Amino acid sequence: MSDDNAPPNPSDVGDNANAPPVSEKPYKIIFEGNKCIGAGRCAEVADNWEMDITSGLARPKSYFIDENELDENIRAAEVCPAKKDRGVIHVIDRRSDEEIAPDPHGDGTLSVDW
Repeated sequence: MSDDNAPPNPSDVGDNANAPPVSEKPYKIIFEGNKCIGAGRCAEVADNWEMDITSGLARPKSYFIDENELDENIRAAEVCPAKKDRGVIHVIDRRSDEEIAPDPHGDGTLSVDW
């Protein structure tokens, strides 16, 4: 029996068919764009994030990142005030399929609200 309230498996989210090899870009961004409130804090702390002038909302330049981009994207996830400070930017370790940030559950499960 499946749990319809369970979050999706991170491996199943996004365009994984065109993803770079895990060895090159071991981290993945899952962005709940429909929940973005346009605060812009992500773009203030991470070069990977920019504000779309047309929509007024954030967007990542890349959904797949390497070790050099990890810290700034974790920071972007942590400073996002959307969803009552739970954030809408999720950094996933593709090797373990666990959420690194923001990880409000503390157990690595994906904290999306879809």
